[in-house]
Amino acid sequence: MQLASEANVNQGYLSAIERGQRAPRAGTLKAIAVALEIPEAVLHGEGEGHDAPRVLDTRELPMFGSIPNGPPAESQEQLEMFPVLRHLWHADRYCLRCEFDSMEPTLKRGDLILVEYRPGVSPEFVQGKICACLVDGRPTLKRVSVEYREEDLLVILRGDNPASPPIVLDQSSEFSIQGVAVCLVSREL
Repeated sequence: MQLASEANVNQGYLSAIERGQRAPRAGTLKAIAVALEIPEAVLHGEGEGHDAPRVLDTRELPMFGSIPNGPPAESQEQLEMFPVLRHLWHADRYCLRCEFDSMEPTLKRGDLILVEYRPGVSPEFVQGKICACLVDGRPTLKRVSVEYREEDLLVILRGDNPASPPIVLDQSSEFSIQGVAVCLVSREL
């Protein structure tokens, strides 16, 4: 429905084209290509523009320095901007550079990750996800899990590296989740 609106094409006519019941007129094909932001040749599956490289459409997101993957430590905060692809951009997201190696092999030292800002989210709602956390006021990047032992809630922060010991936090620890890792956005080879 959105494509029909953006291309200024009747929804029924567009549906018939999609099902192969109607052949689009040249003007309609051009309008659909413009709405999809692709060369017309892509819709034909042929032509010079079909495999032509296109400029990546990116948006800038803040990169708030680095976060240790190891034990909680002081972060090196420095605000700069980092371009991410348009489909990954969201106002509640930011980038972090990984330090240390406790998240190996999933994340490596120097990787840039995209994090969705979710301050104060309950650990039960991010079970098994990699999160940017604060432990006693110091940041760390770990996989979060929750266990109940008797009546006590324990938050367990684990690295993906088996040599990295888990951090077990009880209710006396000062702990909060600041964000949830969404994806890797850059890795040096």
